[in-house]
Amino acid sequence: MRLIPLTCDLCDAHKQASPEVFAVLPPVFRDFGARLAFAGPVSTVKCFEDNSLVKAAVESPGWIDTPEGRAAKVLVVDGAASLRRALLGGNLGAAAARNGWAGMVINGCVRDVAELAQLDLGIRALACVPMPTDKHNQGLRDVPVQIQGVWVRPGDWLYADADGMVVSATPLG
Repeated sequence: MRLIPLTCDLCDAHKQASPEVFAVLPPVFRDFGARLAFAGPVSTVKCFEDNSLVKAAVESPGWIDTPEGRAAKVLVVDGAASLRRALLGGNLGAAAARNGWAGMVINGCVRDVAELAQLDLGIRALACVPMPTDKHNQGLRDVPVQIQGVWVRPGDWLYADADGMVVSATPLG
């Protein structure tokens, strides 16, 4: 497993970078997974109260091969900050962990928090709510998304630790 750079150190080194190159996500997300620090290249899902594409993503391999070796990915889900339906629960979280994902950042809610807390997976979300989503197979995959005012693009790198989360257009180390 790669050593994850500290977000504070990354901010010190890149504080003058433009927001298209380096950005800090607002501190509105809570930890729900057992892995509190995670990093990797980003894959995205944009959906509203329908987690069909989240399910498809976490059931696929959660890693890519790079010249430096295999890198576990981070799934960033733009759920439009809805607090009415959970986009991730225990079954999908277990699938993400089983398929090698480093973590997930959900601009929305999760459920089955006791199950999620046992998974070796980074999970950040706004809140928890017990209501599941409807399944209409709607949404978009691997498109730029805006998470709490910060643009996140497929292929960006996301770094998360106890101090927060940052997004970079390139891998940092």
